[in-house]
Amino acid sequence: MRCGFALSCLCLLLSVSSVSHGCTVIVAGRDATVDGSVITSQTADGWYDSNLRYVPGGEHLSGDTAPVYLHLLGEDDRKPQKIGEIPQVPMTYGYFKTGYSSYNQHQLAIAESTIGQRDELKAFWPESRAIMTIEQLEIFALQRAKTAREAILLMGSLAEAYGFLGSCSNEGESLAVADPKEAWIFEIMSVGFDWVPESGRPGAIWVAKRVPDDHVAVLANASRIDFVDPTDGENFMSSENYMEPAIRNGWYDPASGVPFSWRDAYSPDTGVWTPSSMWIRGRFYCILNDLVPSGNWDPYGELRSYPFSFVPEKKVSVPVVINLLRSTHEGTVFSMEDNQAWLVPGVNGELRKSELATPLPERATRVLLNIPYARPIAAKSSWSFVSQSRSWLPDEIGGVLWVGLGLPHFSCYVPVYAGSRDTADSWRNFDPDVFDHLSMRWCVSLAGDLVNRLYQRAMKDLLAVRGPIEEDFFGSQPEVEAEALDLYSSSPEECSQFLTALTLSRMDMVHKTYWQLCRELIAKYSGIKFW
Repeated sequence: MRCGFALSCLCLLLSVSSVSHGCTVIVAGRDATVDGSVITSQTADGWYDSNLRYVPGGEHLSGDTAPVYLHLLGEDDRKPQKIGEIPQVPMTYGYFKTGYSSYNQHQLAIAESTIGQRDELKAFWPESRAIMTIEQLEIFALQRAKTAREAILLMGSLAEAYGFLGSCSNEGESLAVADPKEAWIFEIMSVGFDWVPESGRPGAIWVAKRVPDDHVAVLANASRIDFVDPTDGENFMSSENYMEPAIRNGWYDPASGVPFSWRDAYSPDTGVWTPSSMWIRGRFYCILNDLVPSGNWDPYGELRSYPFSFVPEKKVSVPVVINLLRSTHEGTVFSMEDNQAWLVPGVNGELRKSELATPLPERATRVLLNIPYARPIAAKSSWSFVSQSRSWLPDEIGGVLWVGLGLPHFSCYVPVYAGSRDTADSWRNFDPDVFDHLSMRWCVSLAGDLVNRLYQRAMKDLLAVRGPIEEDFFGSQPEVEAEALDLYSSSPEECSQFLTALTLSRMDMVHKTYWQLCRELIAKYSGIKFW
């Protein structure tokens, strides 16, 4: 009976996913963070492959090739399909693989957010000969590059040679690309459905802009790069043809004397992927309002009112960024939890917030209570991460990928060091078609569903379990890294073994803790106790 109740709750989290996919990225330069690390983060928003696996690097023979795949995201039943190949390199690096792969053994981090591009630019496979999706480019960059600059130039050159193919609604893409010293925003778009390699034209257009060391930048599904200065190699990179489609299609006239704006030329004028969309602007407002509260930001302000990057009023840290990824617009005009529809009469007739009030109401509840939907950062995620890249430590220890499965609001973040060489089965065995308590993502989803039914009470139970775990992870970080450094000084291999074992034990502990939490939530809040 209770198990049936629990499983029926699973639909709640899925029904929260009611608008277009869209990933949020927050990246901070080394002088904008508390400890001097470069921080990158992403919510992977959609029903994507969240299974976290370590893919080792290795040596390759002359003449070897590397396959190019379509359908790597795992968002539906389609399996990865080989659609091409490119020459292999002599040595590849190990990396952590998900639908959008994010981190490698050299502390290179990549975070993704889809952006709109004009319909005339879009490429469609197999009608188009373009084969390089952003998820495939990320994999090649993580396998072949150590620094952000290397990764950007590699992805750009591969896309130019083999054609860029938008995999999310056939749109363009933006990436935050970071290493232990610097961070960049990279934006790439297709060049049309009729492109073929034999044309002699590059198969992509792209630009990149450096995030100042003391700045934070945000990506939320709209182009953020405006003007580009190709002569300033310290702060900009671009394909040679980055203006060509705009000139050819009449979107820009070089004779006008007006500076060329990448964003204005290529962003669509209508649709959900436009800078005017509130589901984009609301997330910017939430983050800027938190990190620069004195800015007096307009909740409904145009995206142009937000700078490309900014100096935070207080330096950020991994916990600060995690809290931003968990944000539900609390304390803002967009908060669904604070809607007056949740107010009910109390014992003495005064109005009080219902125990059912939640910041993540499913569609049926919103319709019933007439609550306008405001897309929070914390919604829709298959997984999320916050990465630390630190120049003063060996790669194995300096790089940390803090990973949470499912919605950030309900998940627990576990540190995975760059020196780790494996992940726990429970963090890479998710099957979207079959509930399994041996899967960490299913446990997070079930816990979130159960909490969401009686949020005002049950969220306290989740926090009481999750809080001490994460506090221990952060509190023990100096001790763990001191031990790892001691091992590294005599044997990098022993250091890697230590970090791998630690990662596996922590992942296993968090998974078991969440399954126990689910059982306790079912017992405490089963349907009979509502009467």
